[in-house]
Amino acid sequence: MPAVSLPGTVVDYAVDGEGSALVLVHGVGGDADRAFGNVVAPLSDTRTVVRPNLSGSGATTDDGGPLSVQHFVAQVAGTIRDTASEPVDLLGFSLGAAIAAATAATHPELIRRLILVGGLVHTTGPHDRFNFDFWLDLHDTSFELFKRFAAIQGFSPAMLDVFGHEGLAAALKDEWPHGLRRQIEAATRVDVRAYLPAVTAPTLVIGFTGDQVTPIAATRELAAGIAGSRLVEIADEGHMDWFADPSRIVALTEEFLS
Repeated sequence: MPAVSLPGTVVDYAVDGEGSALVLVHGVGGDADRAFGNVVAPLSDTRTVVRPNLSGSGATTDDGGPLSVQHFVAQVAGTIRDTASEPVDLLGFSLGAAIAAATAATHPELIRRLILVGGLVHTTGPHDRFNFDFWLDLHDTSFELFKRFAAIQGFSPAMLDVFGHEGLAAALKDEWPHGLRRQIEAATRVDVRAYLPAVTAPTLVIGFTGDQVTPIAATRELAAGIAGSRLVEIADEGHMDWFADPSRIVALTEEFLS
């Protein structure tokens, strides 16, 4: 995979397709393939799809210190500059949505359109802090229990039933990013509310009413903070249901970008 050297970090990324650039930003526990492997083919038919691995994922390296939204923004902006000569479309998922919004606010010259999926806004409230602290405790106590909880919280009951017993058992054998704990720690310190009024790119915000990781209230707050943004709520789906069936997100993305 190609990579870009930046102060304090080397970011590796995947590139597929040809045409105007669409950059995809993953969240906690994701990487270029885990988060976006199912959307590359349909999205790269008519454009160049760029998928950076943020610190803690893939072959990206850094100094090993605490991670922050600002740290990730620098990695995303550096990847954009390394791969595109004109403004790009930017899609962020979960923590990646917060990073994408902050990138659009601080580097408006780099962004044409912005798509935020299941996005975090801040984790200062009781629910989010309690939840991500629990993730850390589970990670440190039993990683196998953490993976089970991530599946139960990340997918809707209906999607878990679609996976079935064998599918769920196979999912527990998945490899997770080596820097997962650092990413979870970063998620406990997210607050991009002050960035949102500075976002000027046309923005689509997508949320899931069955989301237990980033409840729909966070999606609504994200949309309310960005002037002129369009909000789409997908009923009953969980945070990661679209990993299994990305067709709705792909269709909304194609419609918005065209």
